[in-house]
Amino acid sequence: MEKGYSDKAYRWNRDNYSSKRRFIDIWSFVLTLMYRLWLYNKSWSYPGGITEIKQAARRKTLAIWIRNTLLDLGPTFIKVGQLFSTRADIFPIEYVEELSKLQDRVPAFSYLQVEATVEKELGKKIPDLFHSFEPVPLAAASLGQVHKAVLHSGEAVVIKVQRPGLKKLFEIDLQILKGIAHYFQRHPKWGRGRDWIGIYEECCKILWEEIDYLSEGRNADAFRRNFRGYDWVKVPRVYWRYASSRVLTLEYLPGIKISQYEALEAAGLDRKLLARQGAQAYLLQLLDNGFFHADPHPGNIAVSPDGALIFYDFGMMGRIKSNVREGLMETLFGIASKDGDRVVESLINLGAISPTEDMGPVRRSVQYMLDNFMDKPFENQSVAAISDDLYEIAYNQPFRFPATFTFVMRAFSTLEGVGKGLDPEFNFMEVAKPYAMQLMSNMNGSEGNSLLNELSRQAVQVSSTALGLPRRLEDTLDKLERGDVRMRVRAIETERLLRRQSNIQLTTTYAVIIGTFTLSASILLVKDYIWLAIPVAIIAAFVSWLLIRTLLRLDRYDRMY
Repeated sequence: MEKGYSDKAYRWNRDNYSSKRRFIDIWSFVLTLMYRLWLYNKSWSYPGGITEIKQAARRKTLAIWIRNTLLDLGPTFIKVGQLFSTRADIFPIEYVEELSKLQDRVPAFSYLQVEATVEKELGKKIPDLFHSFEPVPLAAASLGQVHKAVLHSGEAVVIKVQRPGLKKLFEIDLQILKGIAHYFQRHPKWGRGRDWIGIYEECCKILWEEIDYLSEGRNADAFRRNFRGYDWVKVPRVYWRYASSRVLTLEYLPGIKISQYEALEAAGLDRKLLARQGAQAYLLQLLDNGFFHADPHPGNIAVSPDGALIFYDFGMMGRIKSNVREGLMETLFGIASKDGDRVVESLINLGAISPTEDMGPVRRSVQYMLDNFMDKPFENQSVAAISDDLYEIAYNQPFRFPATFTFVMRAFSTLEGVGKGLDPEFNFMEVAKPYAMQLMSNMNGSEGNSLLNELSRQAVQVSSTALGLPRRLEDTLDKLERGDVRMRVRAIETERLLRRQSNIQLTTTYAVIIGTFTLSASILLVKDYIWLAIPVAIIAAFVSWLLIRTLLRLDRYDRMY
């Protein structure tokens, strides 16, 4: 099921691309995926009948196939897959888990191409720019690769060089993806309740930002300034004299990858301390600066010999605005008080839920989540478990988690996994609790009067609701007069009777057809027209099978209701 790269898969690594070939490759993947999704609910496609276990196994198999195919399709789809791994409101959890494993380690491009790119972007040949330059890259990814070098001043640096032709590949692929997004938007099943055009535009924005190395350099500088007061966090310095939109030169800061637990142990580093500092660094990014690393997987975090955390790769960053923090606090208050209505209202204001005509199922889902979550102490909860439950509720509901929210939840889950690898007793929520309390205190004056502030807020809310009640009643009466108010009543008993009546009519029709074709086959057989009697008898047998299936379904409905 798993596979590596082949020569065929690597055909996208070139300076010039065939738009027709890319069109065929991409649409072949989309149409194959649609066919396999269509087969998913067909009972006849499962040997021995359909079961929930077989469906789960097929979802897993399909998710792995999607991940491998995205790798084959190249940089655009590797990045799109990584972005879709944050959209559990659209895809089942099996797909999200597989897409989150997408690692864009791919074969390196040639040193001749590196030389040509550096000379074109920086205006000088490599020997004029660097005292030494290692032709073998330290690492190669879908968007570019990294080489170690030494400046003429003696400083060790790393140079990120973008893949040749990447911009053109993005332009071709994104144009094709635009057509696919429009197709899905108009699809009667998959387009309902989904903003595929908005998702496409969000992907375009993130992809173009990530291949702009000047933007990445600015992100690295801002991140470095935010942590200048913390000696246990290191961020590579940008050498702007050797930077362009396709080449970026950074300070060389080697370290041990944070997921190499045995190596950290051998270096004499405190794994428990590293686990806590990793969580604290991320909480500082979110709560103090509002500017955070959106892709903190283990490959982007290392540990220096003196125990400091080193962050790499600032192409994908997230920002949290102050009004979003206030909205999140409103959600937090609703969760603390187990008020499902308040949580739903705050999520609507945050843009995490699209309001619909019937919000009842959403409110019930949220209330169920609150009733089950809040029985546990805050510090005993798991970020990964909360994320899974949120995504389970969000799937096929009108939840639309913003990219920022999903990036944060994915980062929390990743850091919790790394923390538990470093320290089996590590609990992310326990580290986060004092930061959350501090944020709540800052937004509500002090911890002592937070309850008073909350009571005051609720009093104002009640008074504003009371004052607005006459106007709302008047608006409702106006709508009644205009006929704009519609009521929908669902009677389960009536639905059952109508369904039964419909099935009875269908069985009567089947019985008439069976009788007609059986009689016709008998007459043809008596007249020795055997070659005509056989197909007529087959049709009668097929309709008989339909009749039996309908009768069994009718019996099942009667037992259910």
